[in-house]
Order: sequence, then C-alpha cells, then structure tokens
Amino acid sequence: MHIAITDALFESSSIFHMRARNLLRAIEAFPDFPQDPPSGGRPPPPARISAFSLMKESLTMTHLPLFGRVKRTARGLLFAAAALSCVNTFAADKVTFLTSWYAQAEHGGFYQALAKGIYQKHGLDVTIKMGGPQVNGMQLLTSDQADFMMGYDLQVLKSLEQGLPVTTIAASFQTDLQGMLTHDDVKSLADIKNGKTVLVATSGRTTWWPWMKAKYGLTDAQSRPYTFNLQPFMADTNLVQQAYPSSEPFQAMKAGVKAKFFLFADEGYPPYGTTIVATNKTVQDKADMTARFVRASMEGWKSYIADPAAGNALIKQDNPNMKDDQLAYALEKMKEYKFHASGDAVKGGIGIMTDERWKKTYEFMVSAGLLKADVDWKKAYTTKFVKDLKVMP
Repeated sequence: MHIAITDALFESSSIFHMRARNLLRAIEAFPDFPQDPPSGGRPPPPARISAFSLMKESLTMTHLPLFGRVKRTARGLLFAAAALSCVNTFAADKVTFLTSWYAQAEHGGFYQALAKGIYQKHGLDVTIKMGGPQVNGMQLLTSDQADFMMGYDLQVLKSLEQGLPVTTIAASFQTDLQGMLTHDDVKSLADIKNGKTVLVATSGRTTWWPWMKAKYGLTDAQSRPYTFNLQPFMADTNLVQQAYPSSEPFQAMKAGVKAKFFLFADEGYPPYGTTIVATNKTVQDKADMTARFVRASMEGWKSYIADPAAGNALIKQDNPNMKDDQLAYALEKMKEYKFHASGDAVKGGIGIMTDERWKKTYEFMVSAGLLKADVDWKKAYTTKFVKDLKVMP
C-alpha cells in the first residue's frame, strides 16, 4: 500500500518521477546500515535493500526494536529530504515564447506542444504570447521580455547589421509561406508584368517585393499599398496581392471568387519559414533549456500535423476569430505544400537548417540592396540545436 502511494506521488509530475527514480538508484548503491548483531556472534555482512522497502518499513515499524526503528526512520527521512530537494532543484524552466501574429494554424506546432504536455515533458513551463501589428518582437526579445520569438531570416540578418545580438536556432518550415494571390486568368508570376497592379504591405517592400522586382522586371509604379482587406482584390480583376496559402485564398474561396495562389519559394525565394530566434546570451547561458525548447517545439509540429485538435483548442482560446473551417483549410495546405517535411527536412528532420540556404538569403539581400555585404551572415543562425535533432516528419 505504501509503495502504491509513493508511486502515485511520483506520477503527479513527470519530471519528479524521472529524477526520483534516478535518486533511488543512487541510494540503493550505498551499503545498508548494519543489522543488530546476533547474540554471541559476529555481525552479518552489510545488506542492500530496496529504498521503497525502506520507506515502507519507516512507516510500519512498530514491531522492530527501538534501535532498529531509529536506524530505518533516519533512512526514510534521508529519502524524503532528498526527494523534496529534487523537486525544488529540478523545477520546470519558465519560458516565454512570442509569436509573430495572432494565433493561427501556422503557429500550431507550438500550441500543440503546450496543449499535449510536450513542453512539460521536457522540463519547460512555457507561456505563448501573441504578436500583432503593434508588437515589436525584436525589441521585446532583446529587452529580455521574451526568451524566444517567432522570426524571419531577413529580419535577423538586418538586425545583425544594426548590431543586435540575436540568432536563429531552428526553422519550423523549410520554405517561407509568402506568395501571390491572383485571379484565374494569371498563368504564372511572370504574367504579372503585363499590366497587373500588385498590392504590397509595408513589410513586403523590404522582403519579397525587391526579390520579385528583380526576378520578373516589375517596377514600384505597378504597386499599391495592401491594407489586409480583400475587398479591393475581389472587386478588380486587374489586381494581384500578397497572400499566405492558408488565409487569403480561403477568404476568396468563401466569397466565391475564382483565384490562384503562387508560392514564392517555388520560384526560388530563399528564406525559411516560422523560425525560432533567441539572443546570443540565451543560447550561450541556457544552452540546455534552448535545446529542450527546440526539440519540444519540433515534436509539437509533428504531433500537430498528425492530429491538431489539442493545439487548435488553444489557438481558438487565444484568438476567438479563428474558426474550425479555416484551421482545417490551413492544415490541408500545410500538408499539401509539406512546409515542415520538404527539402532538407526529408533527411534532416523538422527544424533543420543549412549553411547553403542561409547563404542564398544573404546573397539575395545584398544584391537587392537590403543588406550591407560586410555583415557576418553566419552569425544569423546556429545549427547546433537542429543538426542532430532528427524529429522526422
């Protein structure tokens, strides 16, 4: 009975359970207290007994002589003190993770890791905070108001140019999700040059728009501001606009507008998608915590793609505007494009990054005038947390 109670207490915390089991093995490695010597004879050799048995004996010893009770009670107290110390010493690390926008399926792996207890399993007490149009994630990260943030390759490289001590530690997706929504008369991105007007958000003018101008010969005269309102596109067949495969195409479909979506990555746009960014200090001083956060997050993505129910419940809790049909559509598109499972992830696993890909992004930014050539681009990322991770999709 006493053993069953002890096991139940251990099972109340997966971390305590693991640490206490290790503690038991350590205790059992020590020789037992000597037994009372038999009358007129030599003491028997030291005996090793189960620490669980010791705990039982320490609770039910009324049949033992007083000296024996004292010895075994001391052993029980030693075990209890060590166990309490274990709980305090190995409490879960508190982590704050900042996303890039309101909660959505594109953040699903992180919410899944929280909902399914994957972070907890890895000794992490994680709080997810939503980003948004008025949230400066890089400022919050570098002022220690977040431990990790959802980032973007171009943003990190530009931050290095500005002297900010940040680096990318994993890439949830092997490609950026940015693309172009067009009406069904457009056959390729190259067709946009022929008289189409492009709706570009402010952030796009320092990311994908310079890439697109250079690749397809477009000009700023063809662009107009995008205000995250789909009505102008629906009303004018001459307009094309930036989009995510899981968002604007879904809205167009619901409105009955025939549209096409072209993913920039399919045409060579190099950045990764939905990355994790940390400060250099966090990476150096909390390397173990960082490694556990990366692993748990990538395991969260694998779980979310398989069955997103738990993660979606938390997404809707943070963002009540996110409905089941859009979440389902987004998951369908993520599976279709294999954002988490394509490219180097086929062999390297979810989260993998390579020098080759980062070099391409650096070269694009320099050629487009978005980055100074003397920036040390290899400081924008580290592969130490993902190169041997092998969370296979």
